[in-house]
Amino acid sequence: MSDLSKLTASALAEAYRNRRLSPVEVAQAGLAAIEHHQQAFNAFCHVEPDVTLAMASASAARWRDGTPLSALDGVPVTIKDNIDVAGWPSRKGSAVVSAVPAALDAPGTARLRDAGAVILGKTTMPEFGWKGTSDSPLTGITRNPWNPACTTGGSSAGAAAAAILGIGRIHIGTDGAGSVRIPGAFTGLVGLKSTFGRVAAAPISVMGVLAHLGPLTQTVEETAQAMAVIARPDPRDMMATLPPMEWGHGLEDGVRGLRIAYSPALGQRVEVDPDVARQVAAAARTFESLGAHVEQVDPGFTDPVEVLLTLWNAGAALALAGIPPADRTRMDPGLVASAEAGARLDAATYVEALLYKRNALAETMARFHQRFDLLISPTMPLPAFEAGRLTPGHGRYGDVWTNWSPFTYPFNLTQQPAISVPAGLTSGGMPVGLQIVGAFGDDLTVLRAARAFEAASPFPQLRTGLHNL
Repeated sequence: MSDLSKLTASALAEAYRNRRLSPVEVAQAGLAAIEHHQQAFNAFCHVEPDVTLAMASASAARWRDGTPLSALDGVPVTIKDNIDVAGWPSRKGSAVVSAVPAALDAPGTARLRDAGAVILGKTTMPEFGWKGTSDSPLTGITRNPWNPACTTGGSSAGAAAAAILGIGRIHIGTDGAGSVRIPGAFTGLVGLKSTFGRVAAAPISVMGVLAHLGPLTQTVEETAQAMAVIARPDPRDMMATLPPMEWGHGLEDGVRGLRIAYSPALGQRVEVDPDVARQVAAAARTFESLGAHVEQVDPGFTDPVEVLLTLWNAGAALALAGIPPADRTRMDPGLVASAEAGARLDAATYVEALLYKRNALAETMARFHQRFDLLISPTMPLPAFEAGRLTPGHGRYGDVWTNWSPFTYPFNLTQQPAISVPAGLTSGGMPVGLQIVGAFGDDLTVLRAARAFEAASPFPQLRTGLHNL
């Protein structure tokens, strides 16, 4: 019990039940860890210790009375800064957004609060979540605990840093083009983008049909536990229409007999780091050894980046619509450029991307999944690179961030479930992510495969001692 950061959500619940630990002790340890690591890694943008400790005290009383609200009662969690927590500001990584506290919890926050989870704080993100890296004008650079010179990826940047440091067990992020899976890959975490419509959002994201909410955790079981709580409809989100499901069902059933397509680069002309390629190829062999039928095949679509950017830039234009030019000078120039490009779009181009081109891609994948239960690929073609940069310094991916993240955003467009799980480490000691994609609505098979891989190839753990107090 000397290192509380290593106890999973289930282990914490068992310790509370047996009165070996109190939620107050765990919350105090989490708050101490935030203070200890904040200067080095910059994972948090808002913390209110008194509020957190009040939540923990209420949880401790319930456990003493034998009336916990759920298996997550007293489990420490964090919330990304674009997701509302009542009484706390949601500044979205932006210095021009008001610090006025949110009036209501977002749906996912409310469900976690209903379950008795203890919120440690809000986590950092790039401005309005517009890019896949980890710096913002409001909070500066969030750094990767595996190597502080490197980015965590984004936009769920602080969530990833907190998770890998063991500050909390469940970290709620958002994923509009890979923003849970990118940091999951760069920091060695489980990052799930579930089927669109599973998790409600309010206010609804300006990225609309691209935007998913999901957890970053250290284990597949904790991902399933998080989804069991947050994946519920809410009247504030008309698009969150999928009914609740049994997220732990079949988690230990393995992959024997599943048809898995292994695609080294999704058929795209992108350079994949040799260490990444080696680890993902080894993962494919692991699935084969577990009894799956694995075939190397590409899904058959061309890079849909123009479709993505049409919707992305339009969303950025909407996000910045009420911000005057003088304030935009204090914003991330890349975000401003994206918004300006979106403002120049005509309606027909937007509707064509939203409806026709996106539907064509979804139809391609629906036909593909008639042949294959799952698709596996690298999550990212490269390991984490220099913090504070939009693209790697070696220049191989140009100056556009989507050039180095071409494997994640196609599945935001199709709205399929996709998860990143750790596949191993590069020769330089940085995490590699394996992406597992399922057919629309088939989240449980994705989690089942992720758990089978986790059991067969235990995920690498951060061993620097940085997360030990």
